[in-house]
Amino acid sequence: MDVLSDAIAVMRTGVPHSSRTVKSAPWGMRFASSDGAGFHVVLQGSCWLLPPDEGEPVRLAPGDVVFLAHGRGHGLADDPATPLVDVVESGAGDGTWVLSEDVPDGSGPTTLMLCGAYRLNRARAHPLLTGLPDVVHLPARIGAHAELRAAVELLGGELESPGPGSDAVVPALLETLLLYILRAWLRDHAEHDGTGWAAALADPAVARALQAIHADPAHPWTVEALGARSGLSRAAFARRFTTVVGQPPLAYLTWWRMALAGRLLAAGDAPLRVIASRAGYSSEFAFAKAFKREFGVAPGGYRRERGPAARV
Repeated sequence: MDVLSDAIAVMRTGVPHSSRTVKSAPWGMRFASSDGAGFHVVLQGSCWLLPPDEGEPVRLAPGDVVFLAHGRGHGLADDPATPLVDVVESGAGDGTWVLSEDVPDGSGPTTLMLCGAYRLNRARAHPLLTGLPDVVHLPARIGAHAELRAAVELLGGELESPGPGSDAVVPALLETLLLYILRAWLRDHAEHDGTGWAAALADPAVARALQAIHADPAHPWTVEALGARSGLSRAAFARRFTTVVGQPPLAYLTWWRMALAGRLLAAGDAPLRVIASRAGYSSEFAFAKAFKREFGVAPGGYRRERGPAARV
C-alpha cells in the first residue's frame, strides 16, 4: 500500500456513515466532539460552518467541501446568528443521527448537503492526519479536484436513490471520498509548505524513502540504505527527511512498525512471533520490549484491552 492509504488504514475502525440532508432557513445544527472525523459537502444553496473554539465562521457555497479531521465540535447554520440544535445519535446503532429536539422546517432558502463521519482510532494517529488543520476547506473551483467532485456526485446519487448493493456501495464511496479529500488538500499545499506531510509526499527523495518503509516495514532498513533509495548521501538524506517529516528516518520507521503491530494485535489472534516478524523483529522478547516502551503495556495486555475478545 502507498503511504496515504496506509495512514488511513491504520486508524480506521468500524464502518463510515453519511446522510443526505435538506434544510430550509432558519436552521442550525451543533455537532459534538467525537473520536472520529467528519465532512460536509454543500450540493445546493449555501450555509455557514461555525468552527471549533468559536473561530471565524466560514461561508460554504455550492460544491464546497469541508473536512474536520480531529473530531472537534462545530456547527452548521443558514446564518451565524441562528441558534443551534444539538445533533445526537439516532439510537439505531448504525451511526445515523437526528436532532435532539423537534424543529419545524423554515420557509426560507433551502440548502442540500451531504454529511458524513469516519470512526478513527486516535491512540496511534498517523502524523499525516494529526498535522491537518482543524478545518480543511476545499472551495469549489472550475477544473479543480475533478476526482473529488466525481466521488461527491456518485455518493449523492446513491444516497438520493439507493439501489441493489447500496449497503456495499456507500461505504466504499465514503472511503474513496476520504482519500480524495486528503489528496486534494495535500496537492494544494505541497507547493507552499516547506515541511510537513504535504511537502514530504511531494519531495521525490523523501517520498521514495517513505514508500520503501511502507512497502516493506520488516526490512532491516538503515539510514544509508534509505538514503541510497532516495539518491542522496546518508547525511544529506537524514537532514532532509528529518527537516521535512519532523523526525529522523529510523524514528519514523520504529513508530510505523509499532503502529502496524498494534493494529494486528487489535484486529485478530495472530501469534506474537508472527506479529514480531512483520514488525521487523527477529525475537518475541525484543519486540515485546520495544512495544511496551512505545505503548506502555505489553503486547498481550494490549490485545486483551483492544482485541476481538474485548469488543464482544
